[in-house]
Amino acid sequence: MKTLLFKAADRGSADYGWLKPNYYFSFGEYRNPEKVHFGLLRVLNDDFIAGGGKFPTHPHDNMEIVTIPFTGAIQHKDSTGGQGVIKAGDVQIMNAGTGVQHSEANASATEPVTLFQIWVFPKERNITPRYDQKNYDINDRINKWQVVVSPNEADKALWINQDARFALTKLEAGKTIDHTNAFKGNGVFLVVINGSAKVNDQQLNKRDALGISDTDNFTIETTEGAELLAIEVPMH
Repeated sequence: MKTLLFKAADRGSADYGWLKPNYYFSFGEYRNPEKVHFGLLRVLNDDFIAGGGKFPTHPHDNMEIVTIPFTGAIQHKDSTGGQGVIKAGDVQIMNAGTGVQHSEANASATEPVTLFQIWVFPKERNITPRYDQKNYDINDRINKWQVVVSPNEADKALWINQDARFALTKLEAGKTIDHTNAFKGNGVFLVVINGSAKVNDQQLNKRDALGISDTDNFTIETTEGAELLAIEVPMH
């Protein structure tokens, strides 16, 4: 089992006034040759968007883009005809494929939005673009994994054009949970959304992340409770 620690305090950051992002990997003006990607996970941005903030219409292609809001609500519109408002409990995916134009805006003029935006390289290039979003009951992830993104129909999750899986859990204090890969040989980028957790005696605090590879299962424990996101991706 190999691990690579990403401390919250060591992330890249920027301040655009209306947007204050933290970058786990090189993005925009943040460049770190040691943090370009983890396997086929290319981007994980932890964004704070002020009231009234907006990303103007811009293009994407051949990327799987997942958005997970934690507070507030974000309004989305794209050239596939996809549009909607996503909020805490919702997850959104955009399969950019041959190319798509989209915009994102804080749905409130006064309340901020916090969210993760995640980019994964696709399995097949130049597919027809598509958009989807789904609401998940947060209570269904207490002390167990709730799969929110997966290519497998049996998971009843948002479809992704990759052998990848996103799962969320909310662990109560003193609990442990095992993670077993859906795809043999994949790696897992484990992010502590809130609280703290431990993997193989590696302590992880709020917004810390651990890249885990060369194993198909591992155990997470927490003393105080933790909300976690496990992003499973091919390593090559």
